[in-house]
Amino acid sequence: MILASASPASQLATLLAATCYAWPAIRGARTPDSVARRWVLIAWIAHAVALALGIGGGDARFGFAPALSMTVWLVAAVYAVESQFFPQIRTRWALSSVGVVAVLLAELFPGAHLSSNSSGWLALHLVLGVACYGLFAAAVMHAWLMGRAESSIRLAKDPHTGIPLLTLERLTYRLAGAGFGLLTLTLVAGWLFSDVLYGSGHAWVWNHKTVFAVLAWVVFATLLAGRRFFGWRGKRATRVLYAGATLLLLAYVGSRFVLEVVLGRTT
Repeated sequence: MILASASPASQLATLLAATCYAWPAIRGARTPDSVARRWVLIAWIAHAVALALGIGGGDARFGFAPALSMTVWLVAAVYAVESQFFPQIRTRWALSSVGVVAVLLAELFPGAHLSSNSSGWLALHLVLGVACYGLFAAAVMHAWLMGRAESSIRLAKDPHTGIPLLTLERLTYRLAGAGFGLLTLTLVAGWLFSDVLYGSGHAWVWNHKTVFAVLAWVVFATLLAGRRFFGWRGKRATRVLYAGATLLLLAYVGSRFVLEVVLGRTT
């Protein structure tokens, strides 16, 4: 764990981020929209500082919890941009609740030290991978909103999404398409340049992480091809999206969780 060795600045940023995420999560609809957005913005900034101090400091570490934390931070960034155009979008409660868990997990489980033999390009490779996670997580969030809206429309209720359904659908699969592009780049870089990224003796290996990542790539490719050539929409498309996102989550976060928490290893 990191609590015993984390810098006071890192602990303070984590505490501030968790507190600011927790307030709108606990208050829910009782907090005015403008006030809730400000709380989430402060949390997002403090979250960024905590990530920079925990991952980018002199004692650089990375693992399942920092990956999840960065993913949540990216999803919050997507929400911040969208809320400027669609201020009625209702995801703050879920996002804030997940944010509290993410920042605290990253403080408790900072992951393994990055190898001194690894290349400076490794940081770019990790950024690509986490950005891919973030885009797919945002796509899943939009798919969930889309499912809620469709159910409400069937029941003749106001969907309360703040985004027209067709716009929400386009955003969902544009995010998925961008995530697929980054996932492809990440896999190709890992396949062709493993020795360069991780140091000599770290060639491409068909381990659990690799298998789940490749399976996720196949599922997402099937989803995008199905939408392009067969017009997949609605529940069929979202189920495939959820399946691919689950496989992708298992690829790095799941594998590292088992390694770090279940088996108690960091290498």
